[in-house]
Amino acid sequence: MSTSPARRTVLKAGAAAAAVLLTGCTSTPSSPASTGTSPAPSATPEKLSFTMGTAASPAGLDAALVRDSESFRVTRQILETLIGVDPDTGVPAPRLATGWEELDNRRSYRFTLRSGVTFHDGTAFNAEAVRVNFQRWFNLPKKIRPAEGRLPFEAVFGGFADSPGDSLYVDCKVLGPLEVQLDLSRPYTGLVAALSSPAFGISSPAALAKGKADELTEERNGAKVSAYALHPVGTGPFKLASWEGDAVMLSAFDGYWGAASQVSTVAFKVLPHPATRVRELLAGEIDGYDLVTPGTYADLARNGMQVLQRDPFAVLYLGMNQSSGPLADIRMRQAIAHAVDRRAVIDSFFLKGTNEARQFIPPSLGVNNEDITYYGYDPEQSQSLLKAAGYDGEPLTFHYPLNVTRAYLPTPEKVYAELSRQLTAVGINIKPMPLAWDEGYLQRVQGTDKHALHLAGLSGSYRDPDNFVGTLFGAPSAEFGFKSAVIFSRIARAKALPNGPERTQAYLDINDLLARRLPALPLAFPISALAMGPRVQSYPASSMLDEVYNLVRLQSG
Repeated sequence: MSTSPARRTVLKAGAAAAAVLLTGCTSTPSSPASTGTSPAPSATPEKLSFTMGTAASPAGLDAALVRDSESFRVTRQILETLIGVDPDTGVPAPRLATGWEELDNRRSYRFTLRSGVTFHDGTAFNAEAVRVNFQRWFNLPKKIRPAEGRLPFEAVFGGFADSPGDSLYVDCKVLGPLEVQLDLSRPYTGLVAALSSPAFGISSPAALAKGKADELTEERNGAKVSAYALHPVGTGPFKLASWEGDAVMLSAFDGYWGAASQVSTVAFKVLPHPATRVRELLAGEIDGYDLVTPGTYADLARNGMQVLQRDPFAVLYLGMNQSSGPLADIRMRQAIAHAVDRRAVIDSFFLKGTNEARQFIPPSLGVNNEDITYYGYDPEQSQSLLKAAGYDGEPLTFHYPLNVTRAYLPTPEKVYAELSRQLTAVGINIKPMPLAWDEGYLQRVQGTDKHALHLAGLSGSYRDPDNFVGTLFGAPSAEFGFKSAVIFSRIARAKALPNGPERTQAYLDINDLLARRLPALPLAFPISALAMGPRVQSYPASSMLDEVYNLVRLQSG
């Protein structure tokens, strides 16, 4: 499977700035935080503030208990993983672990840990700290696990301590002060890559204990959380200064082991609407923002702002819940698939370079079916299938989020409107179900079966096909009402195979099985982009969103 480099592009009106912009686009391969090498001695950089506009508030700051990219955007600055991401290829690179080896036919992995690293609270980072974190993740009490979807630990390891027969995880052994061994119940080829996911950020054991991380004793935005979730403590270049309302403030950690940060203070400012993000950037109120939309592109170009494009590493899909009445019939799902003109949706509402998705695994992972079962846009065939299914006009609820922008869904309301128009045109009765993102959208479509159709997606966090098909379809879920022992077993087998032609073919077969069973219709592999103001000289754009702000460089003065 491919490990091709992640493309990053910078666009800006005005040729005079081209040389500066190219520098801003490219991550330096020798950057200590990216490659895991020790930083070379250098003069202390000038300390500056950096304000990032975001599309939504973080759902939480306990990385083990969240799944959304806005939460991980913050926790990546505070908590570090054992494994990093090479900025040019996206493959695993050293971070808190400086080396690793496979043992016992990929049933065990031994990690050598970085020396001289401390947590923000002064606790030493060592093998025991790693063991405490893995044991905590494995033993997460069910009462604190969210009802919707699967947490990354479950998606990667298959289960928690209360379902031991399903879990890959067996033990994390301390072999020495700076050496640990992970033992698995069966092989998992993508384990090292998976450990670069921000969900596996290592927390201070002392802070976990002090904050009673597994006890929901505090309240935030109407939800019960632990004291630790309000103040996570890691080894990253920044520590949490405050989290009040939607505003998150970070301050540089003076004891950081890696590259010195020019940025001393980071502020995250929530701006749900794309036009507001543009206005704030042009006014100099923020230094940059993520999730540029096609409708704001012209304003950015006219005003000389930098636009940094990421390679597509996310998938947008139309979910179809088989537990919801008519959708149990495959002919109904096929009719919906034939009613959708994906190209029209992409050309109207996504950045140029976004490609149609016929599978759930992004092309850059090298698992691309040329002859996959495909439902092309064919309204007549759609109507024929509706008739064969005996569809009588029963309303189908269609959930879509409001007041949010995601990497896979830049303008939810517009995408919904176009899809609804296409479905209505073939005779499907659609009942719109808009719901604000921060009022429980994901909980509604992933935690219950009270929906028929819905818009959702997945932003990848590590380079392995299992990150996509395993996370979405590796186990039964309320999101799709999908129960296929054949597909579940095929996915479990594929993740255990060694890299090579057999594993690639296994995922090709899974792609086609999913296309034929249609638990959801893949729509697009979207291009996502950031906008940066004139102060920003370089920003570490990453297709896997591995963007840590000690690598941001700003103009001084």
